[in-house]
Amino acid sequence: MFSRVLIVCVGNICRSPMAVAMLRERCTAQGVQIDSSGLQACAGFDMEPTAKEVLDDFNVASYEHRASQVTLQQLHWADLVLVMEHNHLRSVLKLAPEVRGKVCLIGRFRDDMEVADPFRRPKGAFVDTYNSLTRCVDDWLPHLGARGAVRRVQA
Repeated sequence: MFSRVLIVCVGNICRSPMAVAMLRERCTAQGVQIDSSGLQACAGFDMEPTAKEVLDDFNVASYEHRASQVTLQQLHWADLVLVMEHNHLRSVLKLAPEVRGKVCLIGRFRDDMEVADPFRRPKGAFVDTYNSLTRCVDDWLPHLGARGAVRRVQA
């Protein structure tokens, strides 16, 4: 079981904060700590408004989020680092090769599926990202000691 999870994407305003909200909804009672950061973070920015809107549409509580740049300290803190794309995995390992054994694609259990970045795209792209993330989050729940499954839309 993992107790400290770091979720990494590029800007840390769309995918990773959405995934954090979904995981926190399920994992807080079990004491799992979940955080996020970005490889090229829009440091200090809030979650992208459309990402927050989609979470609200699916009754997933958003949270006070401020984007931050990934740090070595965060990577060492985490028991598990989840990334959205293969390029993110390579970037994290370039920054900190010593964390190799704990970095995975969030879509690992879906044939290493990548989660598309909806930034600056229509709301439908955010819904697609939400649905991809919920499938991935569902897959990780047993490894986090979480309860239930995240709500999702039928594809």
